[in-house]
Amino acid sequence: MPSKERVGLAQLKVGILGIVALFFIALLIFLLTGGIGWFQKTVPLHTYVSDASGLTDGAPVRINGIPAGKVTGVALSGETDPAKVIKVDFEVDQDMLKQIPDDSVASIASDNLLGSTKYLQIDKGKDTQTIQPNAYVKSANTQEFQQLVQQGFGVLDSAQAILQKIETIVGEVENGNGTIGKLLVDSSMYNAALQTVTQLQQLATTLNTRTGTIGRLVNDPTLYNQAEEVITRVNELTQGLQQGQGTAGLLLKDRKMYDDLNKSIDQLNTLLTNLNQGKGTAGQLLTNDKIANQISTTLDKMNVTIDKVNSGQGTIGQLLVNPALYDQATGTTRELHDLLKDFRANPKKFLTIRLHIF
Repeated sequence: MPSKERVGLAQLKVGILGIVALFFIALLIFLLTGGIGWFQKTVPLHTYVSDASGLTDGAPVRINGIPAGKVTGVALSGETDPAKVIKVDFEVDQDMLKQIPDDSVASIASDNLLGSTKYLQIDKGKDTQTIQPNAYVKSANTQEFQQLVQQGFGVLDSAQAILQKIETIVGEVENGNGTIGKLLVDSSMYNAALQTVTQLQQLATTLNTRTGTIGRLVNDPTLYNQAEEVITRVNELTQGLQQGQGTAGLLLKDRKMYDDLNKSIDQLNTLLTNLNQGKGTAGQLLTNDKIANQISTTLDKMNVTIDKVNSGQGTIGQLLVNPALYDQATGTTRELHDLLKDFRANPKKFLTIRLHIF
């Protein structure tokens, strides 16, 4: 049997080993729960907020999302300022203190959308001077955030109403009400659309062949060649114009012809101006009322004369309306014609030469 001394020594070793194991287990649990190391120094800081928003003691403290300490106390401050109703005491690692500029801002944030896990967020400022131990960190104005949240509730209510309307519309569509509903549930609309697609396919097949006018336009190279020939001619015509060929080309390129045309236009404008001003005979005819009256009087006299002629007055009128004068003129013309005929047939009868000797 082992001696009592050996048994006691073995029990002592087991006890020491158990204590060491318990120490390391406790240390591991402490480290896993996020506790600060035993030999790490911390610096106390404070801030005021208007609402604790579920922040509790032991909550993490983060600088721009990086863990830096923990909250040590959340209590009413007794201040009357609405922005300083709640006092939050917290501590950060001494090494992290130099990472907090004096113009940094503290606020309460959440790890998730439900807001079940709160922590103190410090947004790092830009000041060159860092905050001092036991100082107060500026807090963000949460009143604007609360107002935004309230507005968000209103937006959510509006969105919920819109969703209800959308749900109603979807129900109507599923029941086949309205145009969209008929498109979804009415087979006749589907069949009509299917027939349209079939006809479009047939049209596309026809276009891919040389059948019909459009098919020939799409597939026949003759039209392309003709179009290319026309374009070539247009290009040649354009080049000729640019080179000053032909009348149109000279109008584009020849400065002299342009000047002559411009002078002609100026002269025409001058002529039109003179006509409008009543200069010259043509201008008088256009603007002078006296000449117009004279012409009107002359026309009236001609109308009177023509009326007299038509009524048989005067020699000319008798010639136009009196058949006796016409018959006499006709008879005289006939006799003259017979005389000329007889003269041509027997000129000696009318031409007699007589010689007289004295």
